Amino acid sequence: MSTLTKREIVVSISNETGLVQHEVFDVVQRTLDHIVEALAKGDNIELRNFGVFEVKLTKPRVGRNPNQPGSHFVIPARATVKFKSGKIMKQRVSALTAKMKAEAGQG
Repeated sequence: MSTLTKREIVVSISNETGLVQHEVFDVVQRTLDHIVEALAKGDNIELRNFGVFEVKLTKPRVGRNPNQPGSHFVIPARATVKFKSGKIMKQRVSALTAKMKAEAGQG
């Protein structure tokens, strides 16, 4: 499996639409900036058929250092972003299950 970068998304959209790459980059970047701003304010983001980004507070928990037996410290609660995939994404990604299992068996 490979990694898709923001640059590759911009080039692909530019080729598909005929728009100039720097304009596409600006739109993609502004979209991501708005998503980050909303999450930073504690808002949830719902993108139909893609998924939902939710801001959640983790519970405080006890951490242990395996290199120092007996030492305990508290990891404080903090806000994190959770992602729940949408129906269409879930269906399309689950289609990879057989392929990934086959690759894992061969490796």
